[in-house]
Amino acid sequence: MVQKYQSPVRVYKHPFELVMVAYEKRFPTCPQIPVFLGSEVLRESRSADGAVHVVERSCRLRVEAPRLLRKIAGVEHVVFVQRNVLNRKERTLLIEAHNETFANRVVVKENCSYRVHPENEDWTCFEQSASLDIRSFFGFESALEKIAMRQYTANVKRGKEVIEHYLNELISQGTSHIPRWTPALTREEDALSQAGQRESSSLEVCGPSSAQDPAPESVSTDEDKLDADYIERCLGHLTPMQESCLVQLRRWLQETHKGKIPKDEHILRFLRARDFHLDRAREMLCQSLSWREQHQVDLLLETWRPPALLEEFYAGGWHYHDVDGRPLYILRLGHMDTKGLMKAVGEEVLLRHILSVNEEGQKRCEGNTKQFGRPISSWTCLVDLEGLSLRHLWRPGVKALLRMIEVVEGNYPETLGRLLIVRAPRVFPVLWTLISPFINENTRQKFLIYSGSNYQGPGGLVDYLDKDVIPDFLGGECLCNVPEGGLVPKSLYLTEEDQEHEDQLRQWRETYHSASVLRGAPHEVAVEILERESVITWDFDILRGDVVFSLYHAKQALTPGPQEPGARAGGQLTDRGWALGADFSCVEAPLICREGESIQGSHVTRWPGVYLLQWRMHSPPAPAACSLPGAEDVLTAVHSPGPRCKLLYYYEVLASEDFRGSMSSLESCSSRFSQLSAATSSSSAPSHSSSLASR
Repeated sequence: MVQKYQSPVRVYKHPFELVMVAYEKRFPTCPQIPVFLGSEVLRESRSADGAVHVVERSCRLRVEAPRLLRKIAGVEHVVFVQRNVLNRKERTLLIEAHNETFANRVVVKENCSYRVHPENEDWTCFEQSASLDIRSFFGFESALEKIAMRQYTANVKRGKEVIEHYLNELISQGTSHIPRWTPALTREEDALSQAGQRESSSLEVCGPSSAQDPAPESVSTDEDKLDADYIERCLGHLTPMQESCLVQLRRWLQETHKGKIPKDEHILRFLRARDFHLDRAREMLCQSLSWREQHQVDLLLETWRPPALLEEFYAGGWHYHDVDGRPLYILRLGHMDTKGLMKAVGEEVLLRHILSVNEEGQKRCEGNTKQFGRPISSWTCLVDLEGLSLRHLWRPGVKALLRMIEVVEGNYPETLGRLLIVRAPRVFPVLWTLISPFINENTRQKFLIYSGSNYQGPGGLVDYLDKDVIPDFLGGECLCNVPEGGLVPKSLYLTEEDQEHEDQLRQWRETYHSASVLRGAPHEVAVEILERESVITWDFDILRGDVVFSLYHAKQALTPGPQEPGARAGGQLTDRGWALGADFSCVEAPLICREGESIQGSHVTRWPGVYLLQWRMHSPPAPAACSLPGAEDVLTAVHSPGPRCKLLYYYEVLASEDFRGSMSSLESCSSRFSQLSAATSSSSAPSHSSSLASR
């Protein structure tokens, strides 16, 4: 594979002629570049008028490689041939170089140019490009490629410093101006007059009022090229290879992309997301650009207005900035009725709102970059989980969250600088188990999770937020205007007849199972558990009637024999001769569930075996004892039709190893989560279960 390098435009704030004198001082040897052993002139020529000077040199460079590799190659240094074409009239220097050593195995080509700055004739621009093609090298191709690129980029970085060194040396010796080349026939007095005008112009341009760096647009006028000083000032410090990737990807977009070219900050995020692997970053960026065009995302901030219901019940908003100058977004997820919002506005509206938050975040990063005078490319999110419960594990809501994570990570990479999660409750590890596999590893490393009140004091929020911006609801003194959320009234839910809602309802029904419950004929689901401390989670909505929900553990195999985990309605799955306490046990106290309620819950199993989820009709006079229905009750229900209860349900089993894995993930990326991890993952801890109704 051919490796390529392309530098941004580097600007020397000195005239071209002075830079050329500094450049010539690098030969025949250059102590500032230790690997450069020396050079000799092979041939030299000049044009008739003296304007063009061509020099061809042979340059020797020491091989900085492991001893074994040098021994196999049989060389201690390599030879490059360099051809310089200096055009004093046009004020350009073009440099071409290629390797002579191992030329049949390794092909190295380099092109450099010095030119006058397009907006300031007393400044000099420098650009550099190179390619490395290792065809064969004794089986060490991969190792050689890494060594060569590392050494090359080190020399690139050193090259600018060397020119600056010799420029300073010339100026300290009293040489600050070199006359420009003029034709031999020009009268001497004209030459002196022109030189005087240039000196006067130079003083005007380089005086205090114009001492600032050129704006990014000034360098971009020449084929819209990037300036290295602009990269350092507006995008942050990049290595030479990272600069090269940015320049190459931006140039590729200019040549191939028909629409609006993304901002440099945006391109850089995709490169960082793919560890500056150019091809993968280009593929990811192209997919995102296509997505943005398809969904008109560039116009989102101008066209999107959140519904009034979202403004009232969506508990999230912007709140000043963190200690690093990153914009701060606060989300009170535990106070938010995610299920109610989904049923009231739909998944697409919520997704649109999340996208608008990310668009606003990028805009705020640009504003903070200008305000603080340093590159700020990401924002901080503070998530308050107080109030988070099992109702937030409503399966369509979790699926919608996973979809939003996928969309955001695919189109807004590296925009999240830090995620502070505070007041994480015991149920959080279950949610983490569900969503963490869909979060990029680089993003997970930015999570800081605090349970209880551990976010207070040293090591907590004060390490990341100034005291005067910590919200009042977290013990700070700053009034936070983020909506408090709350339950969305069911009267605001979209109806099944809403055309825009039909696809979403269909997707929910594909996820959930429907069931009818008759008097004396419960609906039961058998769940086979292979190892203790697995987690059974359930989620159901009561559409009609009142039911009693119970969970049982069967100590014996079911009469019908081995079954796939699933649902069997209208029949008794256990032998009617089984006795409570001897053959089966009730592991969840019966829960009366009323019509219209949404129930979420989980149970950490103590033993392997078969567990039964049971829904039976609630009859007020019936005793509240924990018992399974008999065959006579079932026959009575079948032959004596009566009122029915209807429900939609979903259940899932989280394997013990997955549940423990979520704890390990939390411990690895958290600062104050040890108590929660220990309490939930301890093998000696009692079985823990809970159910919650969203009313």
